[in-house]
Amino acid sequence: MGDSNTQVNDKQLIISDYADLILEYLRQLNVEYIFGVPGGAIEPLFNALARSARNGGPKIIIARHECAAAFMADGYYRETGRLGVVCSTTGPGATNLITGVASASVDKSPMLVITAQTALPKFGKHALQDSSETAIDTVSIFRSCTKFNTLISHEQQLESKLISALMNAMQAPKAPVHLSIPSDILRLPYKQESPNIHLNYLTSQTSFEDIFAVEQLINQVLSADNIVLFVGHNCEHAYEQIEMLAEVLNAPFASGPMGKRWVNEKHPLYRGVYGYAGHQSAKDLFKNPNIQLILVFGASITETGIGGLPQDILNEKLIHIDTSAESFSRTPMAKLHVCGNLAGITNRLLNKISQYSWKRTWQGVEFECHKNALGGFTSLLEEEKTLSNDTPIKPQRLMGFLSTKMPDSTRFFIDAGNAWAWATHYLITPSNTGTYRVAMGFGSMAWSIGAVIGSAIAQKNAPHVCIVGDGAYQMSSHEIGVAVQYKLPVLFIVLNDAAYGMVKFGQKMSQAESIGWDLNFVNFSELAKAQGANGYIIESPTQLNELDLPKLFSDTKPTLLDIRIDKDEIPPMMDRVKSLNQDTVFLTSSQ
Repeated sequence: MGDSNTQVNDKQLIISDYADLILEYLRQLNVEYIFGVPGGAIEPLFNALARSARNGGPKIIIARHECAAAFMADGYYRETGRLGVVCSTTGPGATNLITGVASASVDKSPMLVITAQTALPKFGKHALQDSSETAIDTVSIFRSCTKFNTLISHEQQLESKLISALMNAMQAPKAPVHLSIPSDILRLPYKQESPNIHLNYLTSQTSFEDIFAVEQLINQVLSADNIVLFVGHNCEHAYEQIEMLAEVLNAPFASGPMGKRWVNEKHPLYRGVYGYAGHQSAKDLFKNPNIQLILVFGASITETGIGGLPQDILNEKLIHIDTSAESFSRTPMAKLHVCGNLAGITNRLLNKISQYSWKRTWQGVEFECHKNALGGFTSLLEEEKTLSNDTPIKPQRLMGFLSTKMPDSTRFFIDAGNAWAWATHYLITPSNTGTYRVAMGFGSMAWSIGAVIGSAIAQKNAPHVCIVGDGAYQMSSHEIGVAVQYKLPVLFIVLNDAAYGMVKFGQKMSQAESIGWDLNFVNFSELAKAQGANGYIIESPTQLNELDLPKLFSDTKPTLLDIRIDKDEIPPMMDRVKSLNQDTVFLTSSQ
């Protein structure tokens, strides 16, 4: 992830109205881009954006749908560490944002959501696209998926509420915030010479540390030999220290499906993903009876992650370490909770351990360490298929190609559906800096399409790859036009099997009725070409190997690979199916 403190423009923008004021505050936060779709009520903000762009301030990126604009803002944050900003007009423009904002909320991505509102004098008068409290009340709609949510009902409220929103977005736990601003307020002149407050300190991360709990943690670690680490999704500022701790303790470590973005998957101590589409090597690790401590960093204990551990391990061996006490609500049974800055806590552990000279070795067990076909040390299901030359292409083979042929700096964006399962299990990346990106909290289909564009806008020189199923791609195929417009050499990889694959195989594995999963066949290569992108049909591993990747990533347009995959290959998602079936059993027994 990039440096959120990078200087963008030191020159203060000229502030003539309240829309200009908003952009000046965003300039102070080094926000380069705002994502959105235009409309009548939001026009004053677009006028300000035109002035801002001419003076080196924030610029607008036009999406084809408001939900995709929110996904783009999420992708921009993941690449830069800076606040994602999205805007829309009133009414349906605002409601179109909901899924993108909800996804950011669950995944803890900070986002400023600005929706226009009809002019104050028109409230309740059935104006076009009225979404005030007397019509389709968008403020109420956003309430459950934002951390701060308000209507600006007077111009003198705007500055203070904007500051409150920005502080809430950037302070842990990070989250989206929403301002609903009537168009007439956006147009009103700002009568002061400059903004009242500078934001650098107000939005910086505060660090509260439970000193007593940290001392307990140190004592626990110093008195144990057999320690396992688990890396969750919220380790972006501590991945280097956590890897160093694993090496000092000689502690094997695993991750959740989202936490794998913060680990080097080719590290000899890494045992793979525990949870959804995970690895047997990770399961075997946690089954080991000799474990004395499990240190869990930055994780929400969920169904798709470490939440499936046996109760006795959760109660007696698990120590939960997180930046936000909110995460502890899912682990009341843990042996110890430690709240504070993850990097700071891990550094204190490292400093204390360094005072002792012995080399940690596991007592009573030896861990086998065999390199797999893709360069990692995890156990892969049907590993031989990652090297298969069969036609049609096996999804395992595609992931093997991506694991071994893509540059280490590649930004991977993985969409919901079978792409999750294939990538979680078989896509092995050596980067522990968050370049593997997935949004599994809310599970929004088509997230990757917008998010990869938002990231590529911010970092045009890094390879960007979007892996998406054909069902999800059809939900947002028009957004490739944004990548064409802004000359982004994004590589879109569509897994084409004419099916909602997760539904298809979920029904098959749970012995449910087979219904609703089949789709019409689409030539996605031609669809991409029609929008100005490169498009190629890939039907064999030979065609994969013939791709000129450096050329694709240096092009001035995106490329879509229409991958005709083997539609009979079952993804490694059995744990998810078992979980759904358990829910059904529970409901049946409760009735």
